[in-house]
Amino acid sequence: MSGYQHLAEASGRFRTRVGGAFPGSRAVFRGHDLHGELMEMEWLALYAYSITARRPSAAETRLMNALWVVTGYPDARIWCNRVAALAGTSRSTANLAICAGNAIAEASIYGRRNEFRAISYFLATRQKMAAGASLADCVAEHLAARRKLAGYGRPLANGDERIPPIMRVAESLGLHDGPHVRLAFALDQFLLGSGKPLRMNYGGLVAAFGADLGFSAQTFQQFMFPSLLAGMQPCYGEACELPAGSRFPTPCTGIRYEGEARRPWLPG
Repeated sequence: MSGYQHLAEASGRFRTRVGGAFPGSRAVFRGHDLHGELMEMEWLALYAYSITARRPSAAETRLMNALWVVTGYPDARIWCNRVAALAGTSRSTANLAICAGNAIAEASIYGRRNEFRAISYFLATRQKMAAGASLADCVAEHLAARRKLAGYGRPLANGDERIPPIMRVAESLGLHDGPHVRLAFALDQFLLGSGKPLRMNYGGLVAAFGADLGFSAQTFQQFMFPSLLAGMQPCYGEACELPAGSRFPTPCTGIRYEGEARRPWLPG
């Protein structure tokens, strides 16, 4: 298919494999009756199914739930929560506030982009090691090209308090020993033994679980989209309860201004 042929063939037609709504009748969700066959599904399972077209098991759903619960920090000093709180103090709507906070959660150091790079690295590295490469070779090749290893290192602390509770849940479900999780911990120990102070962080561990759960880099990014919402909502709500403008106010004396000096205004 060349030129604009694909546009011409799509014009006036709507083809889809994911489903459709039939107002007054039914809704079809990936070939299933949403109001019949799928009504017993937990929302998180339906959400994962909507992305991957694969129904997660009960154990997988519980693990995915834990990956989100463990990072629901209601601290308005956290960057994305701060945006939600500032929106609340300026009396924006909840929808706009949370959308704004979630938009900047796609950050390179802490957020979604970090996890995207981490799962991409785990998937590629496991393939290389299966073909005979050593972990040391894979790490050296990656660091030579990019200098940073997504999923390892943390600006505020050398370690991550979310890892032990995630692993406790995963072990209780029998999902703690997948190949990518083993690789993630092997890499953690390799870096530690190499004298590099880069311990595995939350993004690294959840990316490894994402790979073991069958997500690709793209579908895992889609899945993780709502994972920080539980921390944003209370920050927005509390800011709305306070007087307008009183969350994180900045006085003029708190600004270091290096522009033009104060000058008189000459009207007309």
